[in-house]
Amino acid sequence: MLLSLCQVTACSDTWCSNCEKREFGWHAMDALEALLNRTSVPKLTGPPPSGTNLENICQAALRAADHGVLRPWRFLVISGDSRHKLGDLFVEAAAAKDPTMDSMALERVRQKPLRAPLIIVSISCPQSHPKVPEIEQDLSAAAATQNMLLAAFAQGIGAFWRTGSMAYDTV
Repeated sequence: MLLSLCQVTACSDTWCSNCEKREFGWHAMDALEALLNRTSVPKLTGPPPSGTNLENICQAALRAADHGVLRPWRFLVISGDSRHKLGDLFVEAAAAKDPTMDSMALERVRQKPLRAPLIIVSISCPQSHPKVPEIEQDLSAAAATQNMLLAAFAQGIGAFWRTGSMAYDTV
């Protein structure tokens, strides 16, 4: 699972009914408003979230439903030049899967991580547990990811949950 994020530079009534609360580069809203109004922002531009905004996004993951308090997830924050390295890994995986892929197709694969200024890779890491089956742990990782999306939205940060073939590749 990949979360692509960026700062939203302006409020829009289509997703935000509390524009007057925008202060200090972030937007606070109550939980119900975030739940009822969150939308994906597929075209991400602007600076990546950082500092307190990024910390809030990561902290929100820790509040996800987690039977057994196993925290069966890991997150990788990728920005800057690291996105180019991720693109190289994507090309390596795509070429291994389909050696006949032409150079233009490989270049499109290479560019995918550059669609957002910051990416959070969400990884489900289920553990052997006598009372918490793996499926519950996978669902907990998904809930943590959803909490991150809600935290981003609540702060006026655009985000988009992407998957696709690279999300399931072992690279």
